Amino acid sequence: MKKFTTNFLEDANEFLASLDTKSATKLLFVIDSAESVMNPKLFKKLKGEIWEFKSKYIGKQNRLLAFWDKSDKEDTLVIATHGFVKKTQKTPPKEIAKAEKLRQLYFSNKSKI
Repeated sequence: MKKFTTNFLEDANEFLASLDTKSATKLLFVIDSAESVMNPKLFKKLKGEIWEFKSKYIGKQNRLLAFWDKSDKEDTLVIATHGFVKKTQKTPPKEIAKAEKLRQLYFSNKSKI
């Protein structure tokens, strides 16, 4: 049973489209698996309200940052903000800041609806 549904913002879709087919397929498989089983090897909290989906393919560590939207009583959503190829041991602070900015923008726009 799914614990949440993942929606993708434009930057996340662009990142997935930029990956080679096998890397994108693996990352989408990770997301699909994480939706059913809370496994920190697939989806874990980074900092504050920001989480990350993690996949590795031929040495490349692909990351897709996300946040939770529990405002709808029916569906729990995870909103994927954007992705990047991780090159250092720690997630770059600018990537977390970008995800937080996209999160604020998302909720700001949602409150106008």
